[in-house]
Amino acid sequence: MKHLLLGASALALAAGLAAPANAQSEGEFTLNILHLNDFHSRFGPITGSNSNCDAETDAAGECFGGIARVKTAVDDRRAALEGENVVLVDAGDWFQGSLFYTQYRSEIVAEFSSDLGIDVMAVGNHEFDDGPEELAALLDAIDYPLISGNINVENEPLLAGRIPGTHVMEIGGEEIGFVSALAEDTDETSSPGENVVFEDAITSLQTQVEALQSAGIDKIIAVTHVGFNRDLEIAANVAGIDLIVGGHSHTLLSNTDEDAAGGYPTMVDGPDGNEVPVVTAYSYGKYLGEIAVTWDAEGNVVSAEGEPMLLDASVEPNEDYVEDLAELEEPIQALMAEVIGETPELIEGAREVCRFGECSMGNLVADAMLDRVADQGADMAIQNGGGLRASIEAGEITMGDALTVLPFSNTLATVDITGADVIDALENGVSEVENEGGRFAQVSGLQYTWDRSQPVGERIVEVMVREGEEWVPIDEEATYTVVTNDYMRRGGDGYGTFAEGDNPYDFGPPLEQVLADYIADLGGVYTPYTDGRITEVGAE
Repeated sequence: MKHLLLGASALALAAGLAAPANAQSEGEFTLNILHLNDFHSRFGPITGSNSNCDAETDAAGECFGGIARVKTAVDDRRAALEGENVVLVDAGDWFQGSLFYTQYRSEIVAEFSSDLGIDVMAVGNHEFDDGPEELAALLDAIDYPLISGNINVENEPLLAGRIPGTHVMEIGGEEIGFVSALAEDTDETSSPGENVVFEDAITSLQTQVEALQSAGIDKIIAVTHVGFNRDLEIAANVAGIDLIVGGHSHTLLSNTDEDAAGGYPTMVDGPDGNEVPVVTAYSYGKYLGEIAVTWDAEGNVVSAEGEPMLLDASVEPNEDYVEDLAELEEPIQALMAEVIGETPELIEGAREVCRFGECSMGNLVADAMLDRVADQGADMAIQNGGGLRASIEAGEITMGDALTVLPFSNTLATVDITGADVIDALENGVSEVENEGGRFAQVSGLQYTWDRSQPVGERIVEVMVREGEEWVPIDEEATYTVVTNDYMRRGGDGYGTFAEGDNPYDFGPPLEQVLADYIADLGGVYTPYTDGRITEVGAE
């Protein structure tokens, strides 16, 4: 088995130093890959907890990312690598996540992503959040290819023939092939419509790779939006891939950060006897990934070295981008600045918490939902953890914060289902925790215990519902009114149980307004808390 060269150059990059160029043997070819993933329209800077960063905090040097820092980092690395082979790839999910997207949709995404000089991008599941229409609008406006091989769009008139599975670039006299795949459950996690079909990623990628190899291309990079765990499966099962640049799970890989999920790159034994490097660079523009891959004359990868670059206060934002954002922000500043309350502590909404267990943001949103319709007979609230997109820092809470936490324009929805169906819905919620699934159920009006050591579909241990002032076991035969969001009520995130329920109603007020009104009803001050409503067997 071939073991790739790792370490020295990665450490040099981590220290902010230019990595020494490797002495190349005759016929060797090195490509420097800069990469982003899961930007989620975080055009402005973010705090350490991924919430909006105000100007004062940013000036104090306590914030990260933002498109202006991304621009500086990309331009600086390209300049440092002048004369070498460089490509910028993106692993998807520019849509959704801030008021900039709420206001400008695909227009702002196209403008900035094109100006960055992206060479190829994978389709992310959130690129379907506003249906095929908005993805088609993005395709109309961008000047780089958007690829995904396991999406069948031929029956969707707006997209048919517009999303290729592969892309080939000539770089430094060599042909580089790019292949791509999107998470197969995108029909559950987004809104692609009935005409778009998602096929098996591994089967599709193998077909793509073999087509490129038949055309004489032996340097192949997969740019995927399937999540880190699925990337590891792909690396182990698809022959012919030389590197995977991934997204979707917001995973940080690093050789220096003790909180990273693995090394950068993470090496996987491939089916053809070689090791396959896998890289991904967290999310929200907080890091710029960079890996240098070298092939020998026979097209075999002999080294893969790099380290993601943290875009902190040491990276000076691009002035032109700062000015452009200030102008774009004017129409939404009044809304963003509207104070709806205050909190003495951080309201925790991080995906690392809310997709695995009870979190204070989940409690706030679920409590607000249930409070809004309790007088209409609602018994419980269920909100997907993946629908919570940020934390809120201690201090004033603005409408901008509410919209950043709940950016999907979802409305309050209700449905009547049996107690057995409630249990089925909760089983769905805990079915994807190993992959950081956004379907994890944050709740109000019920309590549940689950056990991840059990098979999927058998993980819910106990469900209790409120009866007066008491908590009692759920009655599987009884009918309960559940309040959720319209996306989940229609079956999103795997909640088919809701789609099949009785008396559905999807046209309640927007969730961000429900949240704002709830905080106002509490006197404008919200103290975050957890109370043990969700318990995992064996967890500390």
